[in-house]
Amino acid sequence: MADFRLLGDVAVAVGDRTLDPGPDRQRRVLAALAVDVGRVVSVERLIERVWHEAPPLRARATLVSYLSRLRHVLAAAGAGDIARRPGGYALEVDPAAIDLHRFRDRRARARACAGDDGRVAALLREALGLWRGEALTGLGGGWAAAERVRLHQERLDAEHDLVDALLRLGHGEDLVPDLATRVVEWPLDERLAGQYVLALHRAGRTADALAHYRQVRRRLVDDLGTEPGAALQELHQRILAADTALSAPAATPAEPVITPVVVPRQLPAAPPSFVGRRDELDRLDANPAAVSAIVGAGGIGKTSLALHWAHRHAGEFPDGQLFVDLRGFSPDSAPMDPAVALRGFLHTLGVPADRIPVDLHAQAALFRSLVADQRVLLVLDNAVDTAQVLPLLPGGRFSTVVVTSRNRLSGLVTGHGAQHVSLDVLSDAEARALLTDRLGPERVEADPASVRELIRFCGGFPLALNIVAGHACTRPRLPTAALVAELRDLGLDALDDGDPTASLPTVLSWSHRALTPEQATAFALLGSAPGPDIGLPAAAGLTGLSPARARAVLRALERASLVAQDTAGRWRMHDLIRTYAATTAERDLSDDVRQEASDRLVDHYLHTARTAEGLLDPHAQPIHLDPPAPGARPHPLPDESAAMAWLDAQHPHVLAVQQAAASHDRHDVVWQLAWSLTNFHQRRGHLQDQLVVWRTALRAAEHLTDPVPRMLAHRRLGRAHTKLGRFEQATEHLHRALAQAEHHHDLTQQAHSHHELMWAWLQRGDDRRALEHARRTLDLYREFDQPVWEARGLNAVGWCAARLGDYDTARAHCHAALALHRRHHGRSGEADVLDSLGYIDHRTGHHGLAVEHYRQAIALRRGLGNTTSAADSLERLGHPQAALGQADEARATWREALDLYRQQGRHAEARRVREKLDTLG
Repeated sequence: MADFRLLGDVAVAVGDRTLDPGPDRQRRVLAALAVDVGRVVSVERLIERVWHEAPPLRARATLVSYLSRLRHVLAAAGAGDIARRPGGYALEVDPAAIDLHRFRDRRARARACAGDDGRVAALLREALGLWRGEALTGLGGGWAAAERVRLHQERLDAEHDLVDALLRLGHGEDLVPDLATRVVEWPLDERLAGQYVLALHRAGRTADALAHYRQVRRRLVDDLGTEPGAALQELHQRILAADTALSAPAATPAEPVITPVVVPRQLPAAPPSFVGRRDELDRLDANPAAVSAIVGAGGIGKTSLALHWAHRHAGEFPDGQLFVDLRGFSPDSAPMDPAVALRGFLHTLGVPADRIPVDLHAQAALFRSLVADQRVLLVLDNAVDTAQVLPLLPGGRFSTVVVTSRNRLSGLVTGHGAQHVSLDVLSDAEARALLTDRLGPERVEADPASVRELIRFCGGFPLALNIVAGHACTRPRLPTAALVAELRDLGLDALDDGDPTASLPTVLSWSHRALTPEQATAFALLGSAPGPDIGLPAAAGLTGLSPARARAVLRALERASLVAQDTAGRWRMHDLIRTYAATTAERDLSDDVRQEASDRLVDHYLHTARTAEGLLDPHAQPIHLDPPAPGARPHPLPDESAAMAWLDAQHPHVLAVQQAAASHDRHDVVWQLAWSLTNFHQRRGHLQDQLVVWRTALRAAEHLTDPVPRMLAHRRLGRAHTKLGRFEQATEHLHRALAQAEHHHDLTQQAHSHHELMWAWLQRGDDRRALEHARRTLDLYREFDQPVWEARGLNAVGWCAARLGDYDTARAHCHAALALHRRHHGRSGEADVLDSLGYIDHRTGHHGLAVEHYRQAIALRRGLGNTTSAADSLERLGHPQAALGQADEARATWREALDLYRQQGRHAEARRVREKLDTLG
């Protein structure tokens, strides 16, 4: 699917390729047709747009030559056509393929949504997000220049409309920086002036608002000899009269978020061996813009078909491809809640975790809004039923959905017009092709009769065929006839009851019987391991084997097609094989053996996570863990960078282990794992996960006699709610934590609770109450022999004082904090204080000092591998650089921050920095 780009460099993108439209005038021809897509543009008009007032002598012939070249470029890529029509030419493509027309469509839809300002803001953000810079960049000539001016005005109007919608939604202070830049550029724009005056008033800067009104009025009178218009005068009078209706509403609805900085490409790798399924592929090809449901038995090849088709057509979906395994038939967990899948999609599409609605219907509505007019491919794998799928459907007419399920999903077919693609066993010819691909043509052709019998025994079942082929590959000198004899001796049931899965346990039992005792034990234990897959260190801990021996066993299981290794080096089982493995564990292994394996695996994750947390915050009060079980193998982590890398890779598994521990009433493990994930969740912004693990920990803590886990759980839940903007829940938990700490005379927990209450009140905008808690925090920290804690308290007081404008107090406390951190090697805290000092210096006009402090903070954070905080400091560093007139330095700094934000998936921050760069010009 082509994407014609006019709002930036004129280009045509097809899939991952950008076509070259040719030289400047040839690109002008393309642009001149694209702005009037589908309509005839006369030859005279095209000549005027291409050459303006100085066409060459053979302008018509040259134009025809340009059109011919463009037609060839577009046709070769399947990107559209330029048709000759009476009187001129027309570009024949879908208008939605042209960013300018998508921009205008969203503006029109926004105007039609009058009264629904949240939807208006979302549409206008989408419209403005289509701009890649100045329109028609690089095109010369008078028409292109005039068109740029007109399009620039359309963009300005859309920006004004967006600000109006946001003001109606209750925004104010957050709009001030951007509006302050705009009013400098357009000082006599009364609409813009009114927006800026209202935003200043809502930000608590009423004096500044009135001063700006007076400045605008004076300019209008002096330059134009006229008074401000009625609307601006009325706003001025209402501010003077302290009209409460101008204040922001008490609760502002969460506005939809920007489109993603990076187009999602979530499809797993295409299946390396794929044969047959011609009819099914043709049916999917014939239904490219709808919902298709691929149904059939487990292991029949539904996912392989879906991914094979998806990769063939990925280029037709330039806005991205989304994939989720809904785990509808997972042996170790319930089907995925649609809300979990939606949160994953929304995060991928650029929605910050704290902006994702809690309600499933609201999540689904936001998802549909973000992809309404985009060409997106969704692959929903392993659905359990229609109800699980419905919230994930995009609703727009340009997207395609492919669902796989073992159930027929009749509700999706009858209620939503889904195409039903039933997947049956492979034909004999297809099964033979599969075996030929796996075993090689020489071995298959050596004994055709035995191959036919092997195919008959497997009943065309792809998983059974792959298992047989895998076993044959491990014994390359064994004749095919001997393989068939083994199958016959084992009594392989070739689907006697019509259910293709009926014979699969026999095939699996045959494969299992060929394993050594060591391999069979490992296979059984892997079937009950929590999490979607497993890495080598965890597998070694689970099995009690050395890492080298565990790797050898896993490779043997892979050769038998019982496990598969992905590109990240992790090992995964097919659902049915995993179910069978868990069954063999219950049948063949004693309770003691299974319990010891579980203890080793839990201790692997718990002790490694505990080490990681200690590296992320070496000055945190440690928790006591029992020694790891014999044979457990915690993963060694040498430094903070290794700790973050391990947590990034193992995060879903640690969550799964905590849930498994909760189901087995291992209450100590539950809260200890929550404690071990705290700093990681905060750095990576996993706010919902932080809520879940500490809610689970709080339930576990209620069963323990030690009060500390309960205090910790309430405090951590308070912190998570603060980050999500849920201030009532936050303060409720934090006051419970404080009350329990006071009841048990635990000064440490009291100090930490006051520290969290400080942040909660800062987020609520009550800086004075925050300062009270910061001072109480400092007083308590000073009672301990913990200089780094005291330094944190000093920085907290300094930051709150700076927020209140008491910069002398702020600077004194921060310098004292800096000295303590440096004396006791608290590098992370030192970076925090330097960042605070940079803020104080910038706010007090000492921009040179601010630059130096920010640079020191950035250097420390980079040395610690804390790129998340480094990006924040880089963003702040750009402000004093700009204030010093160092535009090039500020631009380079903000570009680096932008790159980091994009790498970290922090799309809102990336958009904010992009706007600063645009403002800097």
